[in-house]
Amino acid sequence: MSGSILRGKHLLAVDDEPDVLDILIDELEDYGVRVDRASTYDEGIQKLASLTYDIAVLDIMGVRGFELLQFAVTKKIPVVILTAHALSPETLKRSIELGARAYLPKDQLGKIAPFLEDVLTLSYQSAWKAVLTKLGASFGKRFGPEWRKSEKEFWDKFEKELGLNESTIIQ
Repeated sequence: MSGSILRGKHLLAVDDEPDVLDILIDELEDYGVRVDRASTYDEGIQKLASLTYDIAVLDIMGVRGFELLQFAVTKKIPVVILTAHALSPETLKRSIELGARAYLPKDQLGKIAPFLEDVLTLSYQSAWKAVLTKLGASFGKRFGPEWRKSEKEFWDKFEKELGLNESTIIQ
């Protein structure tokens, strides 16, 4: 923790659920992360527009997370999508297409620090490899064994770009 890349980083967390923001702050407190919080799209966009962040953690639902993601990417802020209600293959794909660096189910919130460290230290490809290696089996269980089938061309191309094999994503 004291030697973590997260120490001294400035993070924006946007979620309409105050308890999620509280948990996120608690999880990152020991890492020395300075966390700004926003609970609405308007608050989030205002903070993104006026302050500099090392990383942003955005919910999809309730705060127009995809719009915030697009804005953060234009400012070159790495973004982690954190979601529960919008957890689906479609939102995972869209997050990738819009430039997110990671996509985490809210039930992984207690393990967020290693994901954030990966996003800040690894290349785009390597960070996504880490996410899919850690969560691929979970996605397969949640979405079903053939969750990528409807977007096969996208996932095949993505796998090839990342140097992944099918078992890493589907398990």
